[in-house]
Amino acid sequence: MSTPTPDNPALTRARLKAYWRLLPVLFLAYVIAFVDRANVAFAKLTMSKDLSFDNAVIGFGAGVFFIGYFILEIPGSVIVERWGARLWISRIMITWGIMAAITAWVGVPLAVSVWFVELWNGLFGAKLGVAEFQFYAVRFLLGLAEAGFFPGVVVYLTHWFPARDRARALALFFMATPVAQIVGPLLSAKMLHIGTTEVVNGVSVTHPLFMGLKGWQWVYVAWGIPAVILGVVVLFMLPDKPRNARWLAADERDALEAELARDKPKAKEHMTLWQGLSHPKVALLSLSYFCTVTGSYGVVFFMPSIIKDWYPAQNYTQLAWLTTLPALMALLGQMVVGWNSDRTRERRWHTIVPILIGAVAIAIAPMTRGNLPLTIACFMLALGGLKAYLPAFWTMPYLFLTSTAAAGSIGMINSIGNLGGQLGPYVIGKVESVTGSFVGGLYFLSGMMIVCATIVFFLGLGAKEKPPAPGA
Repeated sequence: MSTPTPDNPALTRARLKAYWRLLPVLFLAYVIAFVDRANVAFAKLTMSKDLSFDNAVIGFGAGVFFIGYFILEIPGSVIVERWGARLWISRIMITWGIMAAITAWVGVPLAVSVWFVELWNGLFGAKLGVAEFQFYAVRFLLGLAEAGFFPGVVVYLTHWFPARDRARALALFFMATPVAQIVGPLLSAKMLHIGTTEVVNGVSVTHPLFMGLKGWQWVYVAWGIPAVILGVVVLFMLPDKPRNARWLAADERDALEAELARDKPKAKEHMTLWQGLSHPKVALLSLSYFCTVTGSYGVVFFMPSIIKDWYPAQNYTQLAWLTTLPALMALLGQMVVGWNSDRTRERRWHTIVPILIGAVAIAIAPMTRGNLPLTIACFMLALGGLKAYLPAFWTMPYLFLTSTAAAGSIGMINSIGNLGGQLGPYVIGKVESVTGSFVGGLYFLSGMMIVCATIVFFLGLGAKEKPPAPGA
């Protein structure tokens, strides 16, 4: 990868405009996307009682999302590379918003659901309930709808941000996940009271339904609608490449596209999609990402439940505020790692160190039970590590791949890796259902993250770049 040339005024203006025009829209879209996939973590606090779901059902259903997600990830990222991001991302957002809202009607005994469940149980001797089937089905369809969004955006940012800006741009985009974990629980906690009865200062208080729906149902509806609206906005706000941007002057477009062209690793320009997908380093990056996503979503989906189980006196509002603290740590971690990784041009240790910190914190967390501040501190370090490594990690594929090969490989890494989003919640929910404790599941998550850090260490990608020789 070539050393960036000194900025000319047109390039500086183009880079700043790209930051301010594109990242706010992508950031907001990812906030909504992450809330829609993860709000089951908070909705389950009352949804489970209404639908008679245990933690094993919730864990499996939360993870089924990633099976649907897996199917369209690679095609989605290739579509963005070859035909552009605007239409594809708009389609994704509209369909995922619809599916997210439909989750509110899980448990309504539709005839087709009853027929399918009876057929399934008869063929396989299973005991699947109608509500369980609907929950699994809608989570699968939500994953199918959202598939391609994340790798598509990662590919899209390479069409706009030179290598020197890439980790920072990714960090700003990835900051959406901790922000989602802050605003999501706080707003969801306000809605959860709808249609419930609680004791306030020794007095039983019943909160009425709103438009015939309970609070957990509104959690899904209220976050699904903005996704549909923003999907329409994307059509007008995201030009596919600099040459399509009317808000760039001609000299700004030329300067930015020339800088992006200089970043391409020349030796790899003609690598095919298949060569990229079958590259050994892509397979190892996929495995490492699978391991850390297992840890990440295991924590994300069950952290509110773990805190509620260990400290049952916490009400929904207090629980929401407690879960924002780890998210704030994740936000800070991503900012620092993204900025410092670009400043030092080093990716490897900026990936490994946060993951190891998170793994140790998860392993220590069970030992802090009974001491709420220490427990929250462990979850802060855990979630901080589980999110901070992302900006550095996602620059690695572009260290040895480019064009369609890189786009397809990013889709593959993300699709295989996100299957860990099925494994992590399932294991921690199943372990709790069998043993009555989350402890064994937390140790499993910690071990998976250590495996990830080990793979990245021996992979050898992303070492600090040597300064160019004088005159280079």
